[in-house]
Amino acid sequence: MRVAPSEETREVARAAAQWLALLESGGASDADHARLQHWRASDSRHENAWQKIQQLRQRFAGLPPTLAMATLDRPDPARRAALKRALGVAALVPAVWLISRELPLEVWRADLHTSTGERRKVQLAQDSSLQLNTDSAVNVDLPARQLTLIRGEMALNVAGDSAFIVNAPYGRMIVNHSDISVRLNARDCQVCVLRGSVQLQPLHGPALVLQQGQQVSLQASGAGAVTAFDALMPGWRDGVLMAQNQPLGDFLRELSRYRSGVLRWDPALESLRITGSFRLDDTDQVLALLAASLPVDVHTRTRFWVSLVPRVEKTG
Repeated sequence: MRVAPSEETREVARAAAQWLALLESGGASDADHARLQHWRASDSRHENAWQKIQQLRQRFAGLPPTLAMATLDRPDPARRAALKRALGVAALVPAVWLISRELPLEVWRADLHTSTGERRKVQLAQDSSLQLNTDSAVNVDLPARQLTLIRGEMALNVAGDSAFIVNAPYGRMIVNHSDISVRLNARDCQVCVLRGSVQLQPLHGPALVLQQGQQVSLQASGAGAVTAFDALMPGWRDGVLMAQNQPLGDFLRELSRYRSGVLRWDPALESLRITGSFRLDDTDQVLALLAASLPVDVHTRTRFWVSLVPRVEKTG
């Protein structure tokens, strides 16, 4: 059985594909070439990914355009046109192949998805709207009024009488006259009700009704205990990451979901406390604010590799 790649591996693969796209577009400047060399030299995994994508580029360079384009996993017409303009066939195939090795195929085939750091809002019907958080994917069947969460986090607001059904790996939710948030984690699916009530049907165990202000974790074994949800959690819907006396380690783990690349921090910083509201549109600015308000220094090796360390106070 193939072991799922880590998020760091996925981000390195994405970065390698983005660098190849830039070079093949013909628009790379001398500064871009210098940044690429720095990125490759900064970590052995970067160089390994770059060598792999170069080998794939050579392997696929001789493919006829029609065969090369057929290897893409059902992109929509706008995405297909953008990719063709940006890359050219020789670069397109290895880039897509490499990234598809690092991301589940169903994410690429999803009807709606977001990249790291992206959020998206879609009007499903006159009475219903869907929001996707960072790095998320959903399949949509409007005639059947069904959604299937494949990856990440979504919020669904249904104002009318006709229910939407939300399918997830650990159960399903029947939503009408309700506003819910659903987050798929590695081993569970967290369901929060912001308004109304929602019927939950776990894959195993009895069904239950979740009321406004409540949350539950759906797992392979069934539903966990019903608890009150943290009112700060849905802040992402407004583009805000909020913290109230939160351990810095927990805050940084959440922030890292919105950043491409690697965000690391010294374990000594885990227990520091953070309070505030931070705009998700500029995570670099969030890190700068942390450095300004906490005894923390931010070390940026590249745009995709940032480390936080305890600040050493100068003496004398």
